[in-house]
Amino acid sequence: MGQAGLVSFMNVGIVMLIIGFSVLFLMVRFELGPASGLSPVRKWIMTLALGSGMVAFSIKLMIIATLVNFPAQTIRLFAAQQTDPLQLEREAPNAETPIVRLPGLQKAYVWRTLPETAPAPKWNPTTPEKVVLGERLFHDTALSIDRTLSCSSCHDVRNGAGEDHRPGSLGVGGQVGSRNAPTVWNSGFQSVLFWDGRAASLEDQAAGPPVNPAEMGMPSLEAVEQRVNENPAYRDAFARAFGADQPITIRQITAAIAAYERTLNTSDTPYDRFVRGDRQALSAAQLRGMALFQSVGCILCHSGPNFSAASVFDPPPAALRLFPAFDAPHYVKRYQLDKDVGANTPGSKQAVWRVPSLRNVALTAPYLHNGSVDNLHEVVRIMATLQRGKRVSNDAADNATLVWSSRDRTLARIEAAPLSDRDVDDIVEFLKALSSDRLLARSQAGVL
Repeated sequence: MGQAGLVSFMNVGIVMLIIGFSVLFLMVRFELGPASGLSPVRKWIMTLALGSGMVAFSIKLMIIATLVNFPAQTIRLFAAQQTDPLQLEREAPNAETPIVRLPGLQKAYVWRTLPETAPAPKWNPTTPEKVVLGERLFHDTALSIDRTLSCSSCHDVRNGAGEDHRPGSLGVGGQVGSRNAPTVWNSGFQSVLFWDGRAASLEDQAAGPPVNPAEMGMPSLEAVEQRVNENPAYRDAFARAFGADQPITIRQITAAIAAYERTLNTSDTPYDRFVRGDRQALSAAQLRGMALFQSVGCILCHSGPNFSAASVFDPPPAALRLFPAFDAPHYVKRYQLDKDVGANTPGSKQAVWRVPSLRNVALTAPYLHNGSVDNLHEVVRIMATLQRGKRVSNDAADNATLVWSSRDRTLARIEAAPLSDRDVDDIVEFLKALSSDRLLARSQAGVL
């Protein structure tokens, strides 16, 4: 219907409204009103009540009139409230790079930088004395049963990216764990720790590995206390950190380690510089990857400044997520993703895991809870398929996914543009922008 047709429709509507209100008013005034003994004010109220449908129709006509008479202004106002297109530079051989706009980016998601300081509980404020003590304990092999392993054995922060580059970490006696050691960098921003989220704080987490038989193998937390008390060099350090009259306990030991870990933060990344205002910090491919990271829905789990829904920033309803969320048997079988169900009930078909942070992810291979994948491009394909239900294909026509629910016995057809190899490459490039400058320098120097 063109503008002329809308005007004609409005004219007819207005005439019908006038006739309708006139007939209704006369009926109320000369028939219904006298029969009911209503006062003049109540007659008007009855007229409006009986004519509520006409009132609603009048409001609709006003909206149509606004759109007809001010179409450009109205559409611009609505569009400004709904979308916030990101201008991206297209790669070009010359300096005059054209600008393209990517539609569909929702204004609601705000990209944020990582704070310099991780929050600490009120009972364990971060102090220089605790940090110095915690660093020493973190690297002390005396906390393991055979004095061969320390926290840093699996979480190398002096020379590495806070992990050990092994699918499963080595424990005492040559034991190999079934889960990949996550990086300790930026762990102070996580709301729950361990892959299954069983620790609610860094202090709780620090008490786990020393007494795990497959890790550091100490028989009890009391035995850990005894090991530390046996070393007279620790007495002055604990006195400076907690007070001269305080005994050395496991609570203080884990508090010091946690205080040290809260200083292991990396906000020195190209991504952080870009969000702070440096428009040259990200390449064209990284900007495209950043847009895809949002539009594909990666931000639903890897959100906030730490790129993890299990972080202290605007905590979501759940820090743990089902994995896999979509059915892809070839990935599940190839990488043995169903052998460990994490925090889910034993025997479940789906696992439940804490959402890991993606900061420094390009430096922390291998990936996933079991360390079964050592290629970041492959991880992007796996997560796009298993968690977002996306198809990875270079065929633009390959855009349909059939989802069968055995519980509801329903079949759904989901249509969405597939991720191409270039899309995967761009997302990987964006993930590289989450790498710390100083950790990346180590990697390029051959240390990592």
